[in-house]
Amino acid sequence: MKKRTFTRILGVGLLGLVSAIGLASCGKSEKVFNIQCWNDEFRVFFNRYASDEGKALIKEGKLMEKTPAQAKTGLHYKGVKVVWTETPSSDGQYQKALDLALSQQKTASANKKVDMFLAEADYILKYADSKSTADITKLGVEVKLDNTYGYTVQAASDAKGVVKGVSFQCCPSGLIYNRTIAKDLFGTDDPATVQTKLDTWEKFDEVAALAASKGYLMTASEADSYRVFSNNASSAWVDANGNVQIPAAITQWMDQAEAHVNAGYSQTSDVWGDKKTFSISDPDNFSAIIADKQKDNKDYVFDTAGVKAAFCTFGPAWYYNFCMGYSKKGDWGLVKGPQAHFWGGTWIMAAEGTDNPDLVASVMNDFINDEDICKALIANEGQFTNNKKVNAEAARTASNEFLGGQNDTAIFVSMADDIQIKNTTIYDQLCNEGFQKYFREYLDHADGVTSRDIAIKNFYTYITGKYANLKTPSSK
Repeated sequence: MKKRTFTRILGVGLLGLVSAIGLASCGKSEKVFNIQCWNDEFRVFFNRYASDEGKALIKEGKLMEKTPAQAKTGLHYKGVKVVWTETPSSDGQYQKALDLALSQQKTASANKKVDMFLAEADYILKYADSKSTADITKLGVEVKLDNTYGYTVQAASDAKGVVKGVSFQCCPSGLIYNRTIAKDLFGTDDPATVQTKLDTWEKFDEVAALAASKGYLMTASEADSYRVFSNNASSAWVDANGNVQIPAAITQWMDQAEAHVNAGYSQTSDVWGDKKTFSISDPDNFSAIIADKQKDNKDYVFDTAGVKAAFCTFGPAWYYNFCMGYSKKGDWGLVKGPQAHFWGGTWIMAAEGTDNPDLVASVMNDFINDEDICKALIANEGQFTNNKKVNAEAARTASNEFLGGQNDTAIFVSMADDIQIKNTTIYDQLCNEGFQKYFREYLDHADGVTSRDIAIKNFYTYITGKYANLKTPSSK
C-alpha cells in the first residue's frame, strides 16, 4: 500500500506510563491489544468504525477525524487499550521488525505479545505458511466462502488449507484517467468510450503518442504499469530450487518502460516518487504539496515549472483514496484498461500465542462480516470491501465523488471474481521493489548503468545480498 518516509512506534513509552498508573490506582496494569502495521490505513478504519471511541461518535452522528490525537496513544476496543507499532514497509523494514517481534512471542510478557498484524500480497505467503500465525477459524472467525472473494482466502491459507487471516478489502485494479485530458484527446471523458481507446496495449501505445503530441505524459512514471504486467506473470520470481528468474511479463514491461521513457511518453520516477505525485496532482495544490514536504524537511524544494500533466495511472480503490489526495476531485475516471489485474491488499493476521484471541477474532469478523462497517467503508472511504453482498448492493447505487460521481464499485464487481493469486513467493516484495529500482538506474543512465545487463546484474547482487539462499545466473 502507500509508503511512508517515517517511522512511528506508538505506545513504546506509553506502556511504562500505563503500567505505572495502573499499579498506583488498582495494583495492576491495563490490558493491552498489540497490533503491528506499516502505515495508518487500517488504523484509521479501525479507529473510526470498530474502536469504542469511534462507535460512540457514530451513535452521535459524527465521524472520527482521520488522525485524532488520542489515536497516537491508543484507543480502546471492547475496553482494552489498543497499541499500534508502525514500521515503514520499504526494503523489507516492516517484515524485519515483525519477524523480530514474533520471534520473541513465547517469552514476551502478556502486554508485549503481538496479538494481530497486517500483511501485504507480496509477502503474505511467508506468514500464512508460518507457525507464527494461528488458525483463525479456531479463534472464532466466520469465513463465509460464498460471500468472501476466493483469492483473499487462498492467499491467507497455508499449504494444508488452514486459514490464517482475512483481508478487509478486495483489490481489482484499473486504469485511472484524467477526464480533462481525455476530452482533449478523444472529445469525451465518457468511461465507455475511453475504454474502447485503451482496451489493448497496442491502443495504449497509440494514445501515448497522441498524448505526447499535445504536451502530456501518458503515465507519470515508468513504474505505473508495472503491476499490470507483474500480476499477469506466467512464472514466479523464484523457482522451486531457489533460482531467481525474470518472468517474461517483466521483460515485456521493461520493453514498454524503455520505449515510453525514450519517446517522452513517460518519465522516470518511483511509483511513490515526487515527480509522479506532481504530474497527477492539481496545479492549484502544488504549494500544498511542497508545504507538507517541508514539514519533514525544511530544505525541500521542487521545480514545478517542469511538471507535465499525466493522462493516466493504474490502481485499485485504495490507490486513489490514499495516493491521489492532491489530485482534483471529480476530474478522474476509471476503466478496466488493456489488461485485467489486481494490486496489493491488506490482510489481518492472528499471531500465534496472542493473549487476546477473542479480540482478534472479533476484529476480523467486524471487517468482513459486519455489513454496517463494510457499507461505511464504501460510502465514507471509497473502499471495495471483501463482502460480496455489500459490494453488490453498492454496485447498484454507489457514487464516487473523486471519480466525478462514477460508480467504481460496479466496475470492480465485474472484475473481482476473476482475480487469481498465482506464482507468488515469499521473496516478491523485494524482487518487485528491487527490480524496478535497478532498472530505473538504467533508464536514467545513473552511476554508469548504461545497459540492461548492468542493471540486471546489480539487481541480482541486491537480491542475493538480501537472501543468501537464492541463486542467480551471476552467482552460479
